[in-house]
Amino acid sequence: MTLEGPMRQSDEDPTAGHGDVRSGTSRLMEDVVQRDNLRAALMRVVRNQGSPGSDGMRMEQLPPYLKLHWPRLREELLAGSYQPQPVRRHEISKKGGGVRALGIPTVLDRFIQQAILQVLQPRFDPTFSEHSYGFRPGRSAQQAIARAQQYVEAGRRYVVDVDLETFFDRVNHDVLMGRLAKRIEDKRLLGLIRRYLQVGVMAHGVVIERHEGTPQGGPLSPLLANVLLDEVDRELEKRGHAFVRYADDCNVYVRSPAAGARVLAFLRKTYAQLHLKVNESKSAVARVITRQFLGIAFWRGPGGRLRRRVADKALKALKARIREVTGRSRGRSVRQVVQELARFLRGWYAYFRMAETPRVFRELDEWIRHRLRQVYLKQWNRGPTIYRELRARGASDRLAKSVAFGTKRWWRHASLTIHHVLTNAHFDQLGVPRLAS
Repeated sequence: MTLEGPMRQSDEDPTAGHGDVRSGTSRLMEDVVQRDNLRAALMRVVRNQGSPGSDGMRMEQLPPYLKLHWPRLREELLAGSYQPQPVRRHEISKKGGGVRALGIPTVLDRFIQQAILQVLQPRFDPTFSEHSYGFRPGRSAQQAIARAQQYVEAGRRYVVDVDLETFFDRVNHDVLMGRLAKRIEDKRLLGLIRRYLQVGVMAHGVVIERHEGTPQGGPLSPLLANVLLDEVDRELEKRGHAFVRYADDCNVYVRSPAAGARVLAFLRKTYAQLHLKVNESKSAVARVITRQFLGIAFWRGPGGRLRRRVADKALKALKARIREVTGRSRGRSVRQVVQELARFLRGWYAYFRMAETPRVFRELDEWIRHRLRQVYLKQWNRGPTIYRELRARGASDRLAKSVAFGTKRWWRHASLTIHHVLTNAHFDQLGVPRLAS
């Protein structure tokens, strides 16, 4: 990503000139506005795209905006006077029901937050606990699940499964800033982070003040969450507990219900010191095989070997998404439906392929193709069209007539008849991924 135009080298345009890089936590803002750091941040936020914030600016408008305004913005950042704009409230459906409120920063603030993240993360991340896996370079949810499985295989068959009540909405600003101030001396950067925490939320044209929480949707939020929760990790480590944390999801593995009860009581107290609250209705001490972690559950296979499976809740969410994509009256061609479905399935399988349940994947493959055959029938709709299309694809006259001029029982026909016409090989050619492959 390059920005063309008459910028002075001394203005530190994100893609022109060479700024000084000063080390030390009292001069971190100079590192933030350093040219190479800004250029990398710009490339990252442009690649990530995302919707506009409260000012309506689109991502493609950001480079020319920076071309004109970067000298002023840089001066404000170095002087400690830059003021972020309100975030835009956006609600998404949660898998378990209800909605999750996101705070979408403007594209300019996403760019600045990304530049800050790139300076802070290399300094903070090496100091985080080895038991923390969420939003960290080189670490993943799959690694967290594999570590959890090791604990269970070692005989820790009970889990303290802790859920926090609306974690990102409850982060106490003073507590978080206190943790950051222990590690950052640059008052300008601390002040900017606090302003990002306190910036209002734009909802229905009205800006609502924020007194706690860190808005989900900005590049900085995951790092700030790890800074705050690392304190819990250290307390668990001091007591020698076997645990895995991914963002605000923390599972502690123990050998008995009594040990689990003691750990849960300890965590309630520790989280309360951070002004966080355990969600009692979703937290529990239970046998590992009765709970799920990051969409994966465990089960005992032949010989008692512990295996991974897709959790019931994750399967339900998958099917809901497939039903949405293959909805009967979306007014799109089958090829368009397949393209959207294929993108989703590839991403889903990239995560869940670690599940050791080939039969479940085979059944999902059958069900997905069943849905797509139903889409064909519904789009052809009229008897003569159905008859013509089926005959063109090699169906017998009798089969084509029975489907075309019978009752419109699309699901039954898709299941019992036209699978010989719209074969698995046909969907392979269209590009529908096979989960069981």
